[in-house]
Amino acid sequence: MNHVFAAPPTVSVPVAGTERTFPVHRIYCVGRNYVEHKKEMGFTDRDPPFFFTKPADAVVAISHGAVGEIPYPSATQNLHHEIELVVAIGTRGRNIPVEDAPGYIFGYAVGLDMTRRDLQFAMRDKGRPWDVSKGFDHSAPIAPIHPVADAGDIANATIALDVNGAARQSSSISKLIWNVAETIAHLSTYFELAPGDLIFTGTPEGVGAVVSGDLLEGRIDGLGDLRVRIA
Repeated sequence: MNHVFAAPPTVSVPVAGTERTFPVHRIYCVGRNYVEHKKEMGFTDRDPPFFFTKPADAVVAISHGAVGEIPYPSATQNLHHEIELVVAIGTRGRNIPVEDAPGYIFGYAVGLDMTRRDLQFAMRDKGRPWDVSKGFDHSAPIAPIHPVADAGDIANATIALDVNGAARQSSSISKLIWNVAETIAHLSTYFELAPGDLIFTGTPEGVGAVVSGDLLEGRIDGLGDLRVRIA
């Protein structure tokens, strides 16, 4: 094909324990999906889930045991961490029933939804989209994806994040307001899910600011760790 410029390389995430990679199609994120985080953001109702997106090339794939690095982004004075369970979709589908949703999952990973919180609040207060606060470069660090068969009991796994060795976030995947199957079912009514899609399922309470030089260490039982330094 005669492109006017070279096509960008395919964004992909390693599959744990293999030489394979998972090519990323789209990134969907669920907003305010843990009760206590919803409270700390000023909301209390159990509304239907809502979604926003990040570009595929926001991904920063980081191997287990390695320390990845992301730059402190421009145009913010309040960069926040949000540790999340990431669901990797392996089968195409739309209008997926809740009971069938697990069959569409390829695997799981530990991810960070990095957020320009000051810009998010400014956009929210004006009723404007969140894109500048969520979809910036390097805003989706992610550890290798573990296939479902290797991931263990994800529904009851502990999820946690430390910053410079101090605990910031700690909860359980069981405290999701909308669990993984329900999230997939809801999302598939709006979009046809495809192999390569990643779903960031929401963050627990304890989000907070980070600065240049900070080391973020996230983990989910059965999925290993994710280590990121802010440059």
